[in-house]
Amino acid sequence: MTTASHPLAVLIVEDNHDGADTLALLVRAAGHDARAAYSPATAGALVRDGYVPDAVVLDIGLPGLDGYEVGRELCAALPRRPLLAAVTGYGNLDDRSRREGFDHHFLKPVDPAVLVAILQPGPPCQRGGS
Repeated sequence: MTTASHPLAVLIVEDNHDGADTLALLVRAAGHDARAAYSPATAGALVRDGYVPDAVVLDIGLPGLDGYEVGRELCAALPRRPLLAAVTGYGNLDDRSRREGFDHHFLKPVDPAVLVAILQPGPPCQRGGS
């Protein structure tokens, strides 16, 4: 696996600790800074404490708030919109993910090579008004 020439800050929000930690290890092995949050509250706390992710990998089936709501809240709290990737075990949600503004939608288990491939720096994202 090659390492990133432009490391990104990546927030992984997944309530399955093993899954979150595995994704974080994979992302770190690709040369990025990865932080795992096991709940929506932990993800929000990381952002409030100053962590500004370039990309957020979100489980959709989170307890309490679903990943779509978490994505909206994180984007509202951040100075710029991160790349958003939905990861879920639920089928037939790819259209909703697009409507919710996600850049990517994956069914579990995510192919590690595909996940790393989307973590490429692009032009700065601007939050749209709505």
